[in-house]
Amino acid sequence: MPVLECGGWTPRANAIRDGKVSQMGMEISRIEYAGWPNCYRLGDGKIEVVATADVGPRVIRCGFTNEVNLFGEIAEDIGKTGGDQWRIYGGHRLWHNPEKRNRTYWPDNTPVDVKPLHDGIHIKQPEEPRTGIRKEIIIRLDSAGQGFEVEHRMTNNGPWTIKLSLWALSVMNLGGLAITPQFRAPDSEGLLPNRCIALWPYSDMSDPRVIWGERYIFLKQDPKRKNPFKFGLTVPEGWAAYWLEGYLFLKAFTFDPRSPYPDYGVNVELYTNDKFLEMETLSALLDVAPGETASHNEKWFLFRDIEPLETEREIQEILDPLVKEKILDI
Repeated sequence: MPVLECGGWTPRANAIRDGKVSQMGMEISRIEYAGWPNCYRLGDGKIEVVATADVGPRVIRCGFTNEVNLFGEIAEDIGKTGGDQWRIYGGHRLWHNPEKRNRTYWPDNTPVDVKPLHDGIHIKQPEEPRTGIRKEIIIRLDSAGQGFEVEHRMTNNGPWTIKLSLWALSVMNLGGLAITPQFRAPDSEGLLPNRCIALWPYSDMSDPRVIWGERYIFLKQDPKRKNPFKFGLTVPEGWAAYWLEGYLFLKAFTFDPRSPYPDYGVNVELYTNDKFLEMETLSALLDVAPGETASHNEKWFLFRDIEPLETEREIQEILDPLVKEKILDI
């Protein structure tokens, strides 16, 4: 089956038996989580993710073992299954962009297939009846032991070619701060524009949750502010981060400057309201023919005991070295 690659990591498969698997410091176990009886935990004793097989594909937890879940959990949705209304649930999900009500919001409220691999787990959704698309998420423990490699796949099982961008959305926990760099293309004369920010109809540029810095943009999650805010921008640097009470979630991804991107050409979108903040990355817009599979990849890195990142100077002193260490080779 043809694969349209939009990332920089080669998949490693070889499925093994269901159940508890321990290998080279990695453990996969089947557990109950948040009211869902069929979930799979992947970790090494220090960090872990949890994916549910009862709905999805959804990765509902990401964090240090027995510590705070950096992903948000939506109380009114968590643990539920079935029904014909789309639920956000929380955690990490895969959508297709451009956003359209009858396609993007197909309810993923039914069971998915989750299989352990020799180095991770493979989550596969049945084909969506309305779209003919089958979604998959493959998560592997990073070889360095500080994070996870996450491959997102969409297969077109329909009768005609479709244009889409793979859209990876991470719902983050309450009260944190999202950070993303601004692209600073060199221009010795400074006569031409060098960046674009996309805004949604409900986005108020004077919203106090967003800080338009010189080199970075900050977006705060405030449980007391119900009104939504969203922006998108082009991030060739390939990273975005979320700080929460001393923990840091760093998301890395690839970018293709030769390809078109959706929503005025952006590959990162940040959204917040009173219940969560979403860190969203997008692949290039692709023409996916019948039988083809498109992919979009991320790497997740976890850190603890990180001082508050409230100024651009603190970003440069604390976060920039971590970024250079982890994703310079992407």
